[in-house]
Amino acid sequence: MTTATPLTPEQVRDLPAMPTVKQAFAALNIGPTNGYALVKAGDFPIEVVPLGRAFRVRKADLLDFLGLSETAASEVQSAAATSDDAPGVQPGAPSEQSAPTSASK
Repeated sequence: MTTATPLTPEQVRDLPAMPTVKQAFAALNIGPTNGYALVKAGDFPIEVVPLGRAFRVRKADLLDFLGLSETAASEVQSAAATSDDAPGVQPGAPSEQSAPTSASK
């Protein structure tokens, strides 16, 4: 019998926006048998989104449940605080403006 290795907080943060339930099981350190039983009974602690025959969860819900959302938010705030400008925008660069148009009759 093999057991999946639980995911680290960094690995959970690196998951896609809609991880599979198997990835959620690993993040929660739940085996697939118990995980699927919880999903089937409607007792999984995170909302499960069926997409065809696949089951997914929202990464934001998973992060919230694990208490990792505050950490991610603080990392974004600290990164934003280190830069006064928006990413990818050079200081003094001209902004795009649409030219005025007039309708003629």
